[in-house]
Amino acid sequence: MIQHRPNMDWMLKDLAESVPQTRHVVVLSSDGLRMAQYGTDTDTADRLAAACAGLQSLAGAVSAEFPQSDGRMRMVVIELDGGFFYLMAAGAGAYLAVLADEGVDAGLIGQRMRDLVARIGEHLSSPPRHDGQAG
Repeated sequence: MIQHRPNMDWMLKDLAESVPQTRHVVVLSSDGLRMAQYGTDTDTADRLAAACAGLQSLAGAVSAEFPQSDGRMRMVVIELDGGFFYLMAAGAGAYLAVLADEGVDAGLIGQRMRDLVARIGEHLSSPPRHDGQAG
């Protein structure tokens, strides 16, 4: 049985439109599947989601070097030529990813991401998969 998810793209609109120079906003499951998107096409969102799965796994491995860490990634920020990439834990088994141009207000984007996760984190959770299907 396939479980249908409500369209969550509208929840990302405020984040994307309230921070100038935000390019793409994507919500993904921990296994790299796109759950929602705003400001981007489906192919780009799918590529970002797949890349984020590897990045959150890498961040979890690095966290093992901190004895007090529980191994969960909270936020990763990568500065690139031309902009920034942000990845934040957003509910059980879900992540919020944002790609922004280099002139973005880094503090503002981080705050808006935290606000979004706090407001709607329960909607950004991904149920565990069983035999390749959610649920």
